[in-house]
Amino acid sequence: MSLKFEIVFAESATIKGGLAIQLKSSGDGVAAGASIADPQNVATRAAGIAKFTGKAMKTLDIIAPQGSPADRLVVIGLGKPDALQAYDWLRAGGVAAAAVKGMTSVTVFLDAPGLAIGASQAAGFGLGMLLRAYSFDAYKTKKGEDEDGSPKQVAVTIVTKDADAAAKAFAESEAVAGGVILARDLVNLPPNVLGPVEFAAKAEELKALGVDVEILTEKDMKKLGMGALLGVAQGSVRPPRLAVLQWKGGKGKEAPIAFIGKGVVFDSGGISIKPGAGMEDMKGDMGGAAAVTGLMHVLAARKAKVNVVGILGLVENMPDGNAQRPGDIVTSMSGQTIEIINTDAEGRLVLADALWYCNERFKPRFMVNLATLTGAITVALGNAHAGLFSNDDALAAHLASAGETTAEKLWRMPLGKEYDKLIDSKFADMKNTGGRLGGSITAAQFLKRFVGETPWAHLDIAGTALNSPSNEINQSWGSGYGVRLLDELVRSYYEG
Repeated sequence: MSLKFEIVFAESATIKGGLAIQLKSSGDGVAAGASIADPQNVATRAAGIAKFTGKAMKTLDIIAPQGSPADRLVVIGLGKPDALQAYDWLRAGGVAAAAVKGMTSVTVFLDAPGLAIGASQAAGFGLGMLLRAYSFDAYKTKKGEDEDGSPKQVAVTIVTKDADAAAKAFAESEAVAGGVILARDLVNLPPNVLGPVEFAAKAEELKALGVDVEILTEKDMKKLGMGALLGVAQGSVRPPRLAVLQWKGGKGKEAPIAFIGKGVVFDSGGISIKPGAGMEDMKGDMGGAAAVTGLMHVLAARKAKVNVVGILGLVENMPDGNAQRPGDIVTSMSGQTIEIINTDAEGRLVLADALWYCNERFKPRFMVNLATLTGAITVALGNAHAGLFSNDDALAAHLASAGETTAEKLWRMPLGKEYDKLIDSKFADMKNTGGRLGGSITAAQFLKRFVGETPWAHLDIAGTALNSPSNEINQSWGSGYGVRLLDELVRSYYEG
């Protein structure tokens, strides 16, 4: 169960026990909360003894500080003031959340010497606290060894100069936190619990926020000719679904922007079965669909002034007697035929029909798809960046900029005719894999054949959506990657 923070903002606060948190930048003093007796002297003396200099995200923990009503005083280092970016305030909030350690009352004195802290920084700090507090233990019947049975709800007061503006900005941050946490939950859920039908039901819960939700069944998709998506699903007893989510916050006739997510709820590899080691991780092969679902939550919760379509292609890839085989040829909704070389190259088949459907029905301004698509992208980029492929330089630049702001970073990868030739087939219009070399690129080239002239970007998030390294704001196996990135994209370039 996640630690629950009840966060309020105030211009002053009186401490009666609990935890007090202050900030320090390199070369400057510690913020002096008016209600802490002589905090400057206490913290400065302790910092000298501990050789604490205010290095970014380092902490100084003082137990029962002399002359203070606080039970503990924690000083968080911010590093050099002129080097601080928006994401650093989330990191600092995450560090603060980690310092709570069983306290039920926390007071944060956010204004520090040498720092100009506004509403957005205060809201970012609060968002970092919410994201760090997340944990997924819904299926644990006993407490872990690291749990001490301490309270799970904490009252947090963040003291800052313009508390009203900070509270208003934080309302949107809470919407972002809700979307990220939803995406994390979806990725973390076990595959026996979250099948295509159950995922679609989770998407339908967004109706409560004003999202229009339509669920296409297997029968509906057969009528539309989605042979590529249905081919992946035919080996599973669990029927596929296509979830169509619409948020209509913009002008009525304005063309929407569109986000499409790969939702393979479990990927065994099919007949081309994966090795057993690590196959349990393939419950997270729906990280793209999780991110799109989380994004739609954010946009609806903060009443974004934009028209958005989200498409979730939801299937399970299993190797039973009815599963598709290497050598099969399927016909996509576009009419293009695809030779199946490897049934473990299934996500691109799902996206092919989802992209075509989205483009044909909604005529969007642009499309962005997210998918845990290839292991090859992790070989190229590791866990630090997701791969970005695009047919449009402006869209790619906007995505890259949003990635820098949120620290959900992207690295643009090439597309080209040389790679396109690798997926030509002797027997069909194309084949579903071009082999090992340039594997993430040929996958993107495959998807490009289903977007026409519409501006489009493909984000390969295999290295960032699941099992990525933990950091100040995320300790979860499922990171919720993509939600903050795409919300920033919409907020900065396409809203209003």
